[in-house]
Amino acid sequence: MAFNWQTFKTRTLTAAVFVVVMLAGLLINQWTFFILFSVIHFGCWWEYLQLIEKIHKRKFHIYFKLGLMLFGYGLMIWFCGTYFEIDGYSLKENLSLPISIVGFVLLAIDIFQKTKIDLKSFGSACCGLAYVSLSLGLMMNLYRDFRIHFHYSFLAIDHARYFYSAWIIASLWINDTMAYIIGSLIGKTQITKISPKKTWEGTIGGIILSIVVVFLLSTYVFHFGLMSYCLMILAAITSIAGTFGDLLESKLKRMASVKDSGRIMPGHGGFLDRFDSLLVATPFVWLYVELLMQ
Repeated sequence: MAFNWQTFKTRTLTAAVFVVVMLAGLLINQWTFFILFSVIHFGCWWEYLQLIEKIHKRKFHIYFKLGLMLFGYGLMIWFCGTYFEIDGYSLKENLSLPISIVGFVLLAIDIFQKTKIDLKSFGSACCGLAYVSLSLGLMMNLYRDFRIHFHYSFLAIDHARYFYSAWIIASLWINDTMAYIIGSLIGKTQITKISPKKTWEGTIGGIILSIVVVFLLSTYVFHFGLMSYCLMILAAITSIAGTFGDLLESKLKRMASVKDSGRIMPGHGGFLDRFDSLLVATPFVWLYVELLMQ
């Protein structure tokens, strides 16, 4: 695949804006974190349902779409920890169930209006509860107290609740960027017809460089010591699982006969195009953190 400077420039400029928005959402406080992933949740859901409509060649009623998205949003909120409280008012305890009930009611209204239900399209649409809502719920759950002491000339970190989320996203960014560059320069061996532009050279190079860069950053910039090896494993899990997430979304787009899931980001596509890797990688990283890193 020839290297296209114009495409690379467009992707880079768009990515710069994207990085600023993501960093602001991740780092400012728990509420910007919550708002960021709430927007991602609904954006991914909307595009996912559009893909399912195209795949099954049918149109979902707005009640069905809103019902599934709200039911999934209630599931996502259920994973929010104790940091998402305002004067003792917990999002998990006070919003998760009511929002889920509203979603369920909208679903019920849509279902009872029909004399016949297409089980295939219905089941495919409901898979979004695991694909989008559960995954982002686990991301919300990873927003937890993580005490580190890092003091640099211009930066000091103590309680970094965004620690895991930031390293997951950093690993994916490095992997995605390096895979694109290496694949464009030397990529020759196609992985699968599902994603014609994805090559073994680019994929393997992206994964290796993601692991190496994360290790170097955590060791020589942040001086995390033994934690650097844990983050190196986290980067490996994130990059490998993220690659499968990219292939999964490519399969969905191929079945729906579309190039991009959306057009919100020039050069990058839509929400699913940008967060497909994150949706699949997050549950695996959550398991790694829960079972080993704790």
